[in-house]
Amino acid sequence: MADDIKKTEIHGNRFGQTAVEMGLATIQQVKEALAQQVEDNINNRTHRLIGKIMMENGWITPEDVLKVLDKVYLNK
Repeated sequence: MADDIKKTEIHGNRFGQTAVEMGLATIQQVKEALAQQVEDNINNRTHRLIGKIMMENGWITPEDVLKVLDKVYLNK
C-alpha cells in the first residue's frame, strides 16, 4: 500500500507510512506534508513535524497523531 514511503532502521515505520497503513491519511497528504516540511526548512522557518503539519491542514486529529505515534514507537 505505502511502498514508496520506506522504513527506517532505527524506528521502523515512519509516521507518514504508518498513518497511511492505519487508514488515517492518504499517500498524497503525506507527500504534501513532506513538501511543506522541506519548504519550511529551505526558507529557514521553524522545523515542523509531519504530524503537526497534517493536523494544521485538518487531515488528521490530535487523537490520530497519538494513535500513529503509539504504533510507531510502542508497536501497539
